[in-house]
Amino acid sequence: MTAHVEVKGLCVTARNAAGETFPIVSDIDFSLKRGEVLALIGESGSGKTTIALTLLGHARPGAKIAGGSIRVGESDLLSLDAKGLAALRGNRIAYIAQSAASAFNPSRTIMDQVVEPALIHHLMPRAQAEKKAVELFRALALPSPDTIGSRYPHQLSGGQLQRLMAAMALVTDPELVILDEPTTALDVTTQIEVLRAFKAVVLERGATAIYVSHDLAVVAQMADQIVVLNQGRIREQGLADQVLHRPADDYTRTLMAAARPAIRPAPRQADLPSAPLLEIRDMTAGYGKIGKDGHPRIPVLRNINLTIERGATLGVIGESGSGKSTMARVIAGLLPPAQGEVLLNGEPLPPGLKGRTREQFRRIQLVFQNADTALNPAHSVGEILSRPLGFYHGLKGNAARLRVLELLDLIRLPATVIDRRCGGLSGGQKQRINLARALAADPDLILCDEVTSALDTVVGAAILDLMAELRKELGVAYMFISHDISTVRAICDDILVLYSGDMVEMGGREGYVHAPFHPYTDLLIGSVPEMRAGWLEESGAARSLPLIGASADETELCRFLPRCAARIDGLCNITPPPRHALHKGNNILCHHDEAVLTRLQNLVA
Repeated sequence: MTAHVEVKGLCVTARNAAGETFPIVSDIDFSLKRGEVLALIGESGSGKTTIALTLLGHARPGAKIAGGSIRVGESDLLSLDAKGLAALRGNRIAYIAQSAASAFNPSRTIMDQVVEPALIHHLMPRAQAEKKAVELFRALALPSPDTIGSRYPHQLSGGQLQRLMAAMALVTDPELVILDEPTTALDVTTQIEVLRAFKAVVLERGATAIYVSHDLAVVAQMADQIVVLNQGRIREQGLADQVLHRPADDYTRTLMAAARPAIRPAPRQADLPSAPLLEIRDMTAGYGKIGKDGHPRIPVLRNINLTIERGATLGVIGESGSGKSTMARVIAGLLPPAQGEVLLNGEPLPPGLKGRTREQFRRIQLVFQNADTALNPAHSVGEILSRPLGFYHGLKGNAARLRVLELLDLIRLPATVIDRRCGGLSGGQKQRINLARALAADPDLILCDEVTSALDTVVGAAILDLMAELRKELGVAYMFISHDISTVRAICDDILVLYSGDMVEMGGREGYVHAPFHPYTDLLIGSVPEMRAGWLEESGAARSLPLIGASADETELCRFLPRCAARIDGLCNITPPPRHALHKGNNILCHHDEAVLTRLQNLVA
């Protein structure tokens, strides 16, 4: 059978600051039959996205496709002019990028943007395109599929935008789909539905796919073939089962070893005071005007009570829209709570930014998920790190530069990056700078919002190791927000599970190893992909309930009710769930007792 996609001798070059040309991708060869999926894996900077973009006939600014050949179907991409490539892009060849938040136009509705490729290429009338878009919204498990198209990007979560970008790419029924880390920003339960939808497109429509990913368990579900890349060259390639389970190359073995985070010990400095560092008491928060009942028009969090000890790490997990980032915003002062209070060292913090002192700002720092948007690309690393040093500590000139060099050593980056702009750094280096900017304030608590989700396994593991070392050396406490239960278990002392703004489970990390769990926690743990083919299909039958967006009609009832496979009609749909402790110490919000949950969850396992 003739190959549908064939790449031979591909070489991509770039120019350095001195004007010298150097290769960033060299001697790349692979081929795919119609309907096959090829995964490109490797660390950040290995050339995965560079190769994927060449299949659109595109090289990023400063780079050039310098040699080789690329054929898709009967089209020789490197021989096409701009008009010929434009006819292919978004039509026969579709691209799903990693960062949906930066891909959407904030001034246009979702529907306008999703149907745009079909209209540009004159494939169907608008009414037909909108009907097809709604079908894709439903297939991609988006909430309110009939009306979500009328909303704007800022009204949706990151996970929802990622799925909508997939709908935009698939609306033209492309023959080649390039998926560049398309599930990186998604929580594990949503990821299953999205992966299943992607796989259905490949199987049912006969599309061929290139899948770029650093998540090897996801690759195991999607790929027929795997190409392992390192520094722009192929280290290993072959059938997925062979590469994942019987790798021949040492570098591939390194990737496999980093696929699951190792449990890090929980160091505590002996001289830290025993009083809590941070407390949240009876906190309710959301967006919009506060009503007479004290609740915001759009409620997000309700009845939040938690404590973070000095030098400790609290993990907060849950799906997109569960309220994780809203909690961080309340603690940081970016969003005043509607009810309740936040205390630092036993003293209530002013609810918003205006009432807080510079010292209170210094002691609580927020590290955002996406370093690309959090760091100013026009500024050098030294300028970025000097700003908090001047603002909080009054350091300027040589004193500030010396402290910046100390911070770079602390985050294990060479001193030579001090005068480089962030645009020239890798994703892992940018995230280290993002963390160093928070450390420059000398904080007591760092709020880490999905700081490793966009990083490959090797770099992500290095960031987790770094955080553990800083915690031991500096006594800093963390709130670690994530949708990845494996990462949270690896680094955190205690774990809070949020569902639709409710604390459904809270306890030490040891309590999240064996059943029983809250039914939602059980769903999260069971949704972490295993590194074996067929797991995705096996997991489907047990997870066919509606996705997030559904909630109980009565606000005091269990929010997880519409999705709970263990719900009891006549009890769960009538009576609010009690909060009670399990024998292992975890506290859950559920009607079921420990014996029932253990029996149900062991049966599923």
